[in-house]
Amino acid sequence: MLLISMGSMAQKTLNVSVKNNAATDRNAVPVVIDLKAQSVPVKSAMVTLDGVETACQLDDLDGDGTYDELCFITSLKKKEEKTFAVSLSEEGTPKQYPAKVYAEMLMSNKKVKSSNKHDLYISSLTVDNGTNPYWMLHHHGPAFENELVAYRIYFDHRQTVDIYGKYRQGLELKQTQFYPDNEQKANGYGDDVLWVGQTFGLGTLRGWDGNAPQMLSDVEHRTLRLVSRGPLRTIVEVIDDGWKAPCPTTQERISMTTRYTLYAGKRDCEVGVSFDKSIPSHNFATGIINVKNSVEHSNGKGLRGCWGTDWPVSEKDSAGHKRETVGLGIYIPQKHVVKELAANKDNYPFVVGNIDRQFTYHITFCSDNESWGFHSAKEWFAYLDGWKKELDSPVTINIR
Repeated sequence: MLLISMGSMAQKTLNVSVKNNAATDRNAVPVVIDLKAQSVPVKSAMVTLDGVETACQLDDLDGDGTYDELCFITSLKKKEEKTFAVSLSEEGTPKQYPAKVYAEMLMSNKKVKSSNKHDLYISSLTVDNGTNPYWMLHHHGPAFENELVAYRIYFDHRQTVDIYGKYRQGLELKQTQFYPDNEQKANGYGDDVLWVGQTFGLGTLRGWDGNAPQMLSDVEHRTLRLVSRGPLRTIVEVIDDGWKAPCPTTQERISMTTRYTLYAGKRDCEVGVSFDKSIPSHNFATGIINVKNSVEHSNGKGLRGCWGTDWPVSEKDSAGHKRETVGLGIYIPQKHVVKELAANKDNYPFVVGNIDRQFTYHITFCSDNESWGFHSAKEWFAYLDGWKKELDSPVTINIR
């Protein structure tokens, strides 16, 4: 009886139903289960559908040694519902599945001359106020990808989100390290496709002083951390601890944590922002870069995009590069849109606010180089409209 009791305590099975309420098919649908709500301290898990195993991932989000979330990915036809069996165990270790995502952060190795062969891998770095590690880190901060797209985040007061476009589907940052050499370019590897400068890049969140966006300059401590490296999603965390964000009613410092989550099979990246206290008086700024000669798309309710062509680096450094055509997109829940500002020479900007402790928005992009993607403003803007509809109509997840 004791052995039976111990065995029953070591495992818990959940029935997880996932329903697509839309009249369109849904691909690469992430399903996330909060393990804190379960009574089992999970060390391993298995997900099955009709007896067939589905790849899953366990993540320790806060670094305390305990898994906080389990995720897996599915696809659903219109109005379809699937029920998965999720077994949670107090024993064992997470099963290894083929990687569909990748993330890296490296210190620059001055002894290495090739831009794609640096080898000083790290998982986290914290710096004090006034320290700028931008030039100390290879590709200037963490980079992460799935088979469709790749992103990086600058580790400085800008914290800009930059992008890397691909010609073919697959993981390649481990080989190119965001800087493909001539041989790799000739063999069809992707490259940096956007020059960001001082702009928002793709959906970077900054302060707002009532008149203009403000960089995150006055921060007591800044941390960038690879929370998760896959196999199904990457999570990159930026912590701005003790930020003197502009606010008309208070000079109190706040701490902001931003998590960028990229799932396998999805073009867009989820941006989850949380604060250490309620901040109803604070407004912020975000948006997308006004790519040179770009055309704009907006629904006036939080969705905004553009399609344009420019050099991916400054023109003085353009040797060896070609002009790149990209489509960019951002979607902010309408309740957080304080104002959509007119485009200027740098950005298509928003003022965002009405935040208590946290909010979430999404960013996405495409490169005209893609063999499978979008190749005109008309196609891209139609995709953005459909993307917004999917974000507004998430699948229904019930756990029993």
